[in-house]
Amino acid sequence: MKIIIGADHQGVELRNVLEDYLIKEGLEVEVSSLPNHSLDDYPDFAFDVCEKVLKEEGALGILICGNGIGISIAANKVKGIRCARVINNDDAFKAKNHNGANVIALGGLSDEAAKEIVDMFISTKPASEERHLKRINKIAFYESMDEREY
Repeated sequence: MKIIIGADHQGVELRNVLEDYLIKEGLEVEVSSLPNHSLDDYPDFAFDVCEKVLKEEGALGILICGNGIGISIAANKVKGIRCARVINNDDAFKAKNHNGANVIALGGLSDEAAKEIVDMFISTKPASEERHLKRINKIAFYESMDEREY
């Protein structure tokens, strides 16, 4: 499984910690190649990581900014991405297993909490229950419409 990770300037330290951790866990990790600097913008990293997730079948994305909110909003503007801001293991499980998330957004977490959340997200099986799949399909259908015909 490939993990694609990116962070704005507020998330660089955590990105580095998670990159090292995931590599040690034997996962293939790709880090956004966009440069970080004090005036970088989280949408750029969200769009870069999400486009790469879509191109790599089975890949998952991890985004990091100050609190995870802004970068998750930007990520969800990319068609085909379902990004959830997560702050605990339960969020990570439900994001993937109930909501079909293929990207998570983190921010304001300790290194250990972030590792646990990432472990949960990666190890959780995708949605399979009919009720969850029905909801995910509704979102995908709505997203695919050019005009609001829902």
